[in-house]
Amino acid sequence: MARELQLMKGNEAIARAMIASGTDGYFGYPITPQSEVMETLMAEKPWETTGMTVLQAESEVASINMVYGGAATGKKVATSSSSPGISLMQEGLTYLAGAEIPCLVVNVMRGGPGLGTIQPSQSDYFQSTKGGGHGDYQLYTLAPASVQEMYDFVFDAWDIAFKYRNPVLILSDGAIGQCMEKLYTRDYVPLLDRGRAPRQRPLGHLGQACHP
Repeated sequence: MARELQLMKGNEAIARAMIASGTDGYFGYPITPQSEVMETLMAEKPWETTGMTVLQAESEVASINMVYGGAATGKKVATSSSSPGISLMQEGLTYLAGAEIPCLVVNVMRGGPGLGTIQPSQSDYFQSTKGGGHGDYQLYTLAPASVQEMYDFVFDAWDIAFKYRNPVLILSDGAIGQCMEKLYTRDYVPLLDRGRAPRQRPLGHLGQACHP
């Protein structure tokens, strides 16, 4: 697979990786410091190249429930937000984990509660690793330390999500999301090459494969 050296923001790297990894749909809502994720997706127009759906929802609550609906059909569906937005998604994440539905959620967290700055922090650590919402579940959490890892972890997240049938969270912060570094990107996955089904379909309650 060809790899190209580029210079980009961490948030842009997340968006490019979603396209290259064959993500079927992205539903999000703008909030700093992660707004460039959706802005980059809109600029790249992946619906013309890979068939990816990109839609701005009316709120974070709506976006996580759109993820729930799309991922329940067996598709690779993702969203992204920042600290208070992720808090609003907690009920939807609880249901996704309880239903054993794989998906990708990116949290480019702020420093401190709610209206904090973009400085690095661990403000969302317990919510992300101990189970938010109603509790009684845990998310697989990947914490990138560089723009390159912001990119690479998207591919890892999809492998984990479909292997263990669970939502996966990429827990970044505003500093990495906004800084620019060099990174190696991968080729896009053309629509005809990857087909319309995920690599591993989730199993039904009786162990049979579900058919989206």
